[in-house]
Amino acid sequence: MGLDRLTLAVAGIDRPPLALLVDRDADTRHMYADFLRTMQCETEEAGDGREALAKAMTRHPDVIVAETRLPGMSGYDLCRLIRDDPHTRDIPFLFVTACAFEQDVKRANAAGADAVLVKPCLPEELARAIEVAIERADRLRQLIAGLQHKVNAQLEHSQAPREESTAIGNRSPLNRQPQGSDATAPPSPPPALACPQCGQPLRHIGTHVGGVARHPEQWDYFECGAGCGTFQYRHRTCKLRPV
Repeated sequence: MGLDRLTLAVAGIDRPPLALLVDRDADTRHMYADFLRTMQCETEEAGDGREALAKAMTRHPDVIVAETRLPGMSGYDLCRLIRDDPHTRDIPFLFVTACAFEQDVKRANAAGADAVLVKPCLPEELARAIEVAIERADRLRQLIAGLQHKVNAQLEHSQAPREESTAIGNRSPLNRQPQGSDATAPPSPPPALACPQCGQPLRHIGTHVGGVARHPEQWDYFECGAGCGTFQYRHRTCKLRPV
């Protein structure tokens, strides 16, 4: 997909994507904002971390682009707070920073960044990274939705014989009805896991809770920031597998 089609990167939304640009330098923000608007991408700006967090909560942008060094709150802390909140954790987060040492990149990945771009970063390069990040986030949402649908179907199928047997025995099946839903506040906190392929910390991207009333199940979904893929962790078996 070319840059002239950036508005199509948010699947199912009939509007241009919204990018939140966070940098203490107003000239840098304006440069990127002016270019992105030519790509039919709407922009919102913030000059410090606290302002950015407030705008992320209220505007819910399609992507956040931030410097690591910010007044009030560092970009790393901003990214972690975005990832910790169930209402914003799925927003793609890009760093555009002059801090390009290996430890800085590792710190950004550990905070939950989707990509780290090094200044000087051309607006064209940033636009391409935004497009990739938005498309990737949309594919992950579709993947998780498909997996959840599959899990629900399997649970319903496996529960049918049990419900039939219970009905024959004149016992109420209501407490055994299969349940399944996305969980914004999971019953069990997602564990801190490392990628089995590269060893980098995995980023939690979603949780599904299902099963039956007496036997609840929880599946957590994670993404590797290094691009190794998406993984599913099942709490009952304590097993991590690629999906």
